[in-house]
Amino acid sequence: MSTAPESPMKVLVYSDDASTRAEIRLAIGRRPAADLPRVEYVECATQPAVVKRLDEGDIDVAVVDGEAQPAGGLGVCRQAKDEVYDCPPFLAIIARRDDGWLATWSRADKVVSLPLDPMALANAVAELMRLRAENRLPAL
Repeated sequence: MSTAPESPMKVLVYSDDASTRAEIRLAIGRRPAADLPRVEYVECATQPAVVKRLDEGDIDVAVVDGEAQPAGGLGVCRQAKDEVYDCPPFLAIIARRDDGWLATWSRADKVVSLPLDPMALANAVAELMRLRAENRLPAL
Protein backbone atom coordinates (compact mmCIF):
# COMPACT_ATOMS: atom_id res chain seq x y z
CA MET A 1 0.00 0.00 0.00
CA SER A 2 1.48 3.36 -1.01
CA THR A 3 1.62 6.21 1.42
CA ALA A 4 0.78 9.81 0.68
CA PRO A 5 3.61 12.35 0.50
CA GLU A 6 4.39 13.95 3.85
CA SER A 7 4.78 17.60 2.77
CA PRO A 8 1.44 19.38 3.13
CA MET A 9 -0.12 21.16 0.17
CA LYS A 10 -1.40 24.69 0.70
CA VAL A 11 -5.03 25.40 -0.14
CA LEU A 12 -6.06 29.05 -0.18
CA VAL A 13 -9.68 29.66 0.83
CA TYR A 14 -11.09 33.08 -0.12
CA SER A 15 -14.37 34.45 1.21
CA ASP A 16 -15.27 37.60 3.10
CA ASP A 17 -17.49 35.43 5.33
CA ALA A 18 -15.66 33.52 8.09
CA SER A 19 -18.46 30.92 8.35
CA THR A 20 -18.20 30.21 4.61
CA ARG A 21 -14.43 29.71 4.95
CA ALA A 22 -15.04 27.34 7.88
CA GLU A 23 -17.67 25.38 5.92
CA ILE A 24 -15.23 24.98 3.01
CA ARG A 25 -12.40 23.82 5.31
CA LEU A 26 -14.71 21.35 7.04
CA ALA A 27 -15.96 19.93 3.71
CA ILE A 28 -12.44 19.43 2.31
CA GLY A 29 -11.01 18.09 5.53
CA ARG A 30 -7.38 17.46 6.49
CA ARG A 31 -6.70 15.11 3.57
CA PRO A 32 -9.26 14.98 0.74
CA ALA A 33 -7.95 11.64 -0.59
CA ALA A 34 -5.72 8.88 0.77
CA ASP A 35 -3.10 9.33 -1.98
CA LEU A 36 -2.63 13.03 -1.22
CA PRO A 37 -0.71 14.88 1.47
CA ARG A 38 -2.31 16.78 4.32
CA VAL A 39 -3.88 20.13 3.53
CA GLU A 40 -2.56 23.30 5.11
CA TYR A 41 -5.15 26.07 4.84
CA VAL A 42 -4.43 29.70 4.06
CA GLU A 43 -7.51 31.83 4.67
CA CYS A 44 -8.05 35.19 3.01
CA ALA A 45 -10.96 37.57 3.56
CA THR A 46 -9.95 40.28 1.07
CA GLN A 47 -8.80 40.46 -2.54
CA PRO A 48 -5.50 42.21 -1.65
CA ALA A 49 -4.70 39.36 0.78
CA VAL A 50 -5.30 36.80 -1.99
CA VAL A 51 -3.02 38.68 -4.40
CA LYS A 52 -0.28 38.90 -1.76
CA ARG A 53 -0.44 35.18 -0.96
CA LEU A 54 -0.52 34.13 -4.62
CA ASP A 55 2.49 36.35 -5.34
CA GLU A 56 4.45 34.39 -2.71
CA GLY A 57 4.15 31.37 -5.01
CA ASP A 58 3.50 28.67 -2.42
CA ILE A 59 -0.24 28.09 -2.94
CA ASP A 60 -1.15 24.74 -4.52
CA VAL A 61 -4.93 25.16 -4.98
CA ALA A 62 -7.27 28.13 -4.50
CA VAL A 63 -10.94 27.85 -3.55
CA VAL A 64 -12.89 31.07 -4.07
CA ASP A 65 -16.38 32.14 -3.03
CA GLY A 66 -18.17 33.62 -6.04
CA GLU A 67 -20.42 35.58 -3.67
CA ALA A 68 -17.60 37.27 -1.72
CA GLN A 69 -17.86 41.03 -1.29
CA PRO A 70 -16.71 43.52 -2.43
CA ALA A 71 -14.45 41.51 -4.77
CA GLY A 72 -16.16 38.34 -5.94
CA GLY A 73 -14.19 35.13 -6.19
CA LEU A 74 -14.73 34.86 -9.94
CA GLY A 75 -13.11 38.24 -10.57
CA VAL A 76 -10.26 37.32 -8.22
CA CYS A 77 -9.79 34.07 -10.18
CA ARG A 78 -9.73 35.89 -13.53
CA GLN A 79 -7.18 38.40 -12.23
CA ALA A 80 -4.95 35.61 -10.89
CA LYS A 81 -5.11 33.65 -14.16
CA ASP A 82 -4.00 36.82 -16.00
CA GLU A 83 -1.28 37.95 -13.59
CA VAL A 84 0.21 35.12 -11.51
CA TYR A 85 3.21 33.11 -12.74
CA ASP A 86 2.42 29.40 -12.52
CA CYS A 87 -1.06 30.20 -11.24
CA PRO A 88 -2.45 27.40 -9.10
CA PRO A 89 -5.68 25.71 -10.18
CA PHE A 90 -8.84 27.42 -8.94
CA LEU A 91 -12.11 25.99 -7.74
CA ALA A 92 -15.00 28.46 -7.82
CA ILE A 93 -18.06 28.10 -5.62
CA ILE A 94 -21.12 29.61 -7.27
CA ALA A 95 -24.55 30.26 -5.78
CA ARG A 96 -26.60 29.65 -8.92
CA ARG A 97 -26.10 27.11 -11.70
CA ASP A 98 -26.79 29.94 -14.15
CA ASP A 99 -23.51 31.53 -12.98
CA GLY A 100 -21.62 28.75 -14.75
CA TRP A 101 -20.86 31.07 -17.66
CA LEU A 102 -19.19 33.48 -15.22
CA ALA A 103 -17.05 30.65 -13.89
CA THR A 104 -16.03 29.86 -17.48
CA TRP A 105 -15.19 33.54 -18.03
CA SER A 106 -13.08 33.52 -14.84
CA ARG A 107 -11.13 30.49 -16.14
CA ALA A 108 -11.83 28.49 -12.97
CA ASP A 109 -10.52 24.93 -13.29
CA LYS A 110 -13.45 23.41 -11.38
CA VAL A 111 -16.84 24.69 -10.25
CA VAL A 112 -19.06 23.58 -7.38
CA SER A 113 -22.45 25.13 -6.69
CA LEU A 114 -24.24 25.86 -3.44
CA PRO A 115 -25.43 24.29 -1.26
CA LEU A 116 -22.04 22.67 -0.73
CA ASP A 117 -21.83 18.92 -1.15
CA PRO A 118 -18.82 17.96 1.00
CA MET A 119 -18.00 14.91 -1.15
CA ALA A 120 -18.16 16.86 -4.41
CA LEU A 121 -16.02 19.65 -2.96
CA ALA A 122 -13.41 17.28 -1.50
CA ASN A 123 -13.23 15.27 -4.75
CA ALA A 124 -12.83 18.42 -6.86
CA VAL A 125 -10.06 19.75 -4.59
CA ALA A 126 -8.34 16.34 -4.66
CA GLU A 127 -8.36 16.40 -8.48
CA LEU A 128 -6.86 19.89 -8.47
CA MET A 129 -4.20 18.88 -5.93
CA ARG A 130 -3.16 16.00 -8.19
CA LEU A 131 -3.12 18.33 -11.20
CA ARG A 132 -0.92 20.80 -9.34
CA ALA A 133 1.49 18.11 -8.20
CA GLU A 134 1.92 16.96 -11.81
CA ASN A 135 2.15 20.39 -13.45
CA ARG A 136 3.90 22.77 -11.05
CA LEU A 137 6.52 24.88 -12.83
CA PRO A 138 9.98 25.46 -11.35
CA ALA A 139 10.42 28.55 -9.17
CA LEU A 140 11.82 31.63 -10.85
